[in-house]
Amino acid sequence: MTINDILAEIRDANLSYLMLAQQMIRADKPTAIFRLGVDAQIADLLEGLSNSQLLKLASTNMMLARFRFDDSAILNMLTGYNKDRSLAHSHAAILMAGQAVEEIA
Repeated sequence: MTINDILAEIRDANLSYLMLAQQMIRADKPTAIFRLGVDAQIADLLEGLSNSQLLKLASTNMMLARFRFDDSAILNMLTGYNKDRSLAHSHAAILMAGQAVEEIA
C-alpha cells in the first residue's frame, strides 16, 4: 500500500465519519453528543456543514475520528470480557461518559 493509497483511505474514512456524525446529530443531538464524544458547540458546527464543507474537511491528511479511550481497561472490556457481554458494554459506556469532552484548540 502506497502513501497515496493510505491518504485516500483516510479521506474516505473521514468523509464516512463526518456524514455519519451529521446524520446522528440531526436525528438525536443529545445522544449523538454522547456517542461521538463532542460538545454541543462542535455538534452544532458539524450539523451546519454543507456538503462542500464536509468534503473539504474530509480531505485533510489526518484522521478526524480517534479512539475515545486511552485506558486499556476500557478497551479490554469492549473486546475481551467474556462473562456478561452486555454488562461489559454498559460498564464501558459509563466509564467513557465520565471522561471529559475533547477540546479543539
